[in-house]
Amino acid sequence: MSRPSQSAQRPDFTGLLAVYVNCTLKRSPERSNTQGLVDRSIDLMRDVGVAVDQIRAVDHDIATGVYPDMTEHGWATDEWPRLFERIIAADILVLAGPIWLGDNSSVMRRVIERLYGCSSILGDKGQYAYYGRVGGALFTGNEDGVKHCAMNVLYSLQHLGYTIPPQADAGWIGEAGPGPSYLDDGSGGPENDFTNRNTTFMTYNLMHVAAMIKAAGGIPAYGNQRSQWDAGCKPSFANPDYR
Repeated sequence: MSRPSQSAQRPDFTGLLAVYVNCTLKRSPERSNTQGLVDRSIDLMRDVGVAVDQIRAVDHDIATGVYPDMTEHGWATDEWPRLFERIIAADILVLAGPIWLGDNSSVMRRVIERLYGCSSILGDKGQYAYYGRVGGALFTGNEDGVKHCAMNVLYSLQHLGYTIPPQADAGWIGEAGPGPSYLDDGSGGPENDFTNRNTTFMTYNLMHVAAMIKAAGGIPAYGNQRSQWDAGCKPSFANPDYR
């Protein structure tokens, strides 16, 4: 039986930028178990040359709403526009968070809503702003819900324009009911082979696909340019004005 082939050369992803948004409910400097899993993924990225930015969303004054800047819609303050600049600058976005009542945290929902509020912004090619970027997700908790949370987050990201690589999520959950969290002594979280394998595969798949898209100059623009569609150029659709 032949052995699976392996890449002969260790990849170098220098030039890629990743941003991790931790949607924990805990403000700094309180310990975040989700951050423990995020750190595993970040170490893998930095080890092969990726620059990493991090945002703990709850530390920032992020207004509620679905517009790019909520100060234009009645809010006194809103840090989201500055955070969006950091997110849109990155080739890779990883949304990470805890599981509560089997679902994503309220902070995760707010971040996704604000990402959605900026999704109509167009890039240089007339495509939606998030085109040419890849997205993934990480979760921790004491109850079931990793797959449910991942389905919600990854669907949201692809709908906004992010490319989702194979196996773009990973997580850790302890026993059902009260028990140790990921970073607690004796939890087994940091040593869990299943979680470590999935986190590693997710991280490398994000980097591989981001590098492929960047080398190709982004997602090809034909047939997906909002600016062209609004101007009347609708590929494969007959224009009634010329019938």
